[in-house]
Amino acid sequence: MGLAVLAGFGTGLSLIIAIGSQNAFVLRQGIQRQSVLPVVAICTISDAVLIALGAGGMGAVVAAQPVALTVVAVIGGVFLMGYGLMAARRAIRASTLSAVGAGAGSTRAAVLTCLGLTWLNPHVYLDTVLLLGTIAAAHGADRWSFAAGAALASVCWFAGLGFGARLLTPVFARAASWRVLDAVIAATMTALGVSLLVGA
Repeated sequence: MGLAVLAGFGTGLSLIIAIGSQNAFVLRQGIQRQSVLPVVAICTISDAVLIALGAGGMGAVVAAQPVALTVVAVIGGVFLMGYGLMAARRAIRASTLSAVGAGAGSTRAAVLTCLGLTWLNPHVYLDTVLLLGTIAAAHGADRWSFAAGAALASVCWFAGLGFGARLLTPVFARAASWRVLDAVIAATMTALGVSLLVGA
């Protein structure tokens, strides 16, 4: 059981630490200290639900619904490209950005964006539900221990990323740093959006 938890933790961590739209968004919210708790909660709870679905055998259903994944890919691709455009505009208008935005911004907007970045990404279903579900199934009776380890990895990662990002505040006291971050986010979101649309 303990080994299954460790295996799930390591596998889950290896899948979520890659640079992606969700991580980039959590990082930016953390640096600005805007709606960090709800954003981290959405990411971790969503992962836990998806991991549980995978461990429960939902991966086979996902694999059998290519049309549904195509629809999600198109919607997600457009969504990511739109967010990439907004990040590009922020990069160009760096002078309007603040290093610390505590209390600023809309929690509702942050929550909706986070939900979109999480649930409109078909890769989350392939990686979290299908891939993790398949690996969990290989652990037999310990599949739920594996799933618990993977969910714990998600909690540790997103909490560390969201709440630890504030340590970078001195770096982002300069507009140039925001320009670079938003340029990277814009490139990441746009590239992911294009790849989803092309793949669809």
